[in-house]
Amino acid sequence: MNLYLKMKLIRFVLLIGCLLSTTRVVAGERGEIIPVQSLPFPVKPITEPPCSYCVTQHQKNLIRAEDRVIAWLRAAHNGGAFPIRHFLAGPRVVNDTYGLFFYDPDGAYVSAFEKNYGFEFSGWRNGVMVVKSEDGTTWSALTGMGIDGPRAGKRLKRIPSLVTSWDYWMMLHPESTTYDLFDGKKYPTHPLPTEISDESIRSRLTKDQRLVDHHPILGIEIGKKRHAFPLPEKEDRACFLDEIDNRSIAVFWYRASNTAVAFDRKVQGRLLTFYADEISPATAPFKDKETGTRWSMAGRGIDGPLRGVELSWVPSIQCRWFSWSNEYPETTLHSLPQETP
Repeated sequence: MNLYLKMKLIRFVLLIGCLLSTTRVVAGERGEIIPVQSLPFPVKPITEPPCSYCVTQHQKNLIRAEDRVIAWLRAAHNGGAFPIRHFLAGPRVVNDTYGLFFYDPDGAYVSAFEKNYGFEFSGWRNGVMVVKSEDGTTWSALTGMGIDGPRAGKRLKRIPSLVTSWDYWMMLHPESTTYDLFDGKKYPTHPLPTEISDESIRSRLTKDQRLVDHHPILGIEIGKKRHAFPLPEKEDRACFLDEIDNRSIAVFWYRASNTAVAFDRKVQGRLLTFYADEISPATAPFKDKETGTRWSMAGRGIDGPLRGVELSWVPSIQCRWFSWSNEYPETTLHSLPQETP
């Protein structure tokens, strides 16, 4: 049997195996049939948790310094953040005024969209978490695309966001908003998974070998273009410049908080050349060559001529390669950064 027929047979066997444990199939990006593996039991989301301030909740000593948080960047009170372990690790979904948040530990991401309600964790599709809205539409948690049901083909709108650590966000914006932890018992905490779930693995039908499955990337969405930046394994701070669909962007990477984010390089009509500055403080690890302004990971000018200016966030998400490439098989890939041994 030649290789082509063998691969077709393997694909067929996988498809049949998945169908035995799923309720429906939907079309993928290339029109192929991809099963949706449903949850065996419902998982209740969190809806409209009462809000507070980061510094207020920090004083309760319930959040660890290293806790991963999802932070939104452009809103009142300098945005906000909340710990994944307390609010997302169990329910996987938060429906709230500040945004609609999905946590997929297999893909190592939290996606943030404009406020919406009635969403809940539903299952997996090609290794990626899917959610369902009240009208019965199934959505990709990574892309926010409706993949089956009344709103198939519609897309949720991302809000400016990044994933970082609690201590780093507290250093940047202690006055920003968060959710009230109360006495620490109202919302049960759940440890973040350290291994890929069997359900995610069983539901995968595709594989892009340009990178290893679990390599961390920052995926960029501009117009109809999809581009992935592999994140460096050794550099403490890095900045990558590129042009995607005629838009000049900069990707900031800061290892201490394991955070990547993308911004537009055009500021007040001027194209800036950003770079990682090794001697700048942790609060502002990047500078631009044109003005010498130092910039924070949240895209704010901290000191220099452009102090107080905010960079325009570029729609993006930090995740693992397999989840991005499975959802966007036509994605282009930024050249891997050159690292010294």
